[in-house]
Amino acid sequence: MQVGDVKRLSLGEFPTPLQELKNLSDYLEGPRIFIKRDDLDGLGAGGNKLRKLEYALADAKKVGATVIITTGAVQTNHGRLTLASANKLGLKTVLILTGQEPEKFTGNILLDRVMGVSRIHYVGAKNPEEKKQAVERKVGEVVEDLESEGEKPYYIPVGCDPLHGALGYSNAVLEIVNQLNEGSLAADYLVTANGTASTQSGLVLGNRLYTHDELKVIGISVLPRSVDPTHQVADQANRAAQYLDLSTSFSSEDVTVLTDYIGKDYAVPTKAMKEAVELVARKEGLILDPVYTGKAMTGLIDLVRKKKFGKDDIVVFIHTGGLPGLFASGQADFFQQGRKDL
Repeated sequence: MQVGDVKRLSLGEFPTPLQELKNLSDYLEGPRIFIKRDDLDGLGAGGNKLRKLEYALADAKKVGATVIITTGAVQTNHGRLTLASANKLGLKTVLILTGQEPEKFTGNILLDRVMGVSRIHYVGAKNPEEKKQAVERKVGEVVEDLESEGEKPYYIPVGCDPLHGALGYSNAVLEIVNQLNEGSLAADYLVTANGTASTQSGLVLGNRLYTHDELKVIGISVLPRSVDPTHQVADQANRAAQYLDLSTSFSSEDVTVLTDYIGKDYAVPTKAMKEAVELVARKEGLILDPVYTGKAMTGLIDLVRKKKFGKDDIVVFIHTGGLPGLFASGQADFFQQGRKDL
């Protein structure tokens, strides 16, 4: 579905499946749990960024871009999906990654090489502010270099423009509502990982548009930050609402983001995350990633065990993809700990 007049390309296979996790629900003795399979959206090994990139790359094509520049960590899911989408559109891609070049290519960065990324630049920094400044400088340098070569570069920030994320995930809410309606069901809760916040802001916007706030949207934060994530989600939802000229607004009181499941830092594995990933795999044959959905599922399982949901509630978990990250060297090593008997 097209929301507003923002141009959008068709890159993914939507609507994505909605599946019930009956074995997991029975094991936890909790509510009915469903999973929205945005890991199966059909391009570049799947993931939530594709909904956002349909808007970002429509704008890139509109301005005649020939090269896409984007940023992220070395194991960025966003970079992988940007590259895959650009390939489909016949565009080149340059990645600017924060961190050191790995000795061995694994996970997402291995797929980046397989898909033929044009160039990768690595940027090191000691703290988040230095990292931000270093990335901005490198983006400027790359833009100048590409323009001098006769290219037309287009920059997509990590996680995409928040407006594009909000528009993309408001669509996901409508899909979920329609899919549950087919079984005469209605969701009570949506649970998602919260990273750059635009996925949750889209869910919050879609909840207002399509259910009149009948759902409770719960974000599980996967990274520490100086800014209150509830304000971040509300700000992004407001930006989208204003762009669409909607007579509605959001405040931090409309947003729930839980920060208890991050662990030491972003992408640093935790014992609880490993247990959650293994539990879902063994009960449902379904693989989560260690950085986003693994920690989000950690939060969902903990909420179920704390009886935060009613037995008859319907909870929809958003599978945002990220499976290649499980095969990154640090994550794979963590999952092999204590497995000498296998």
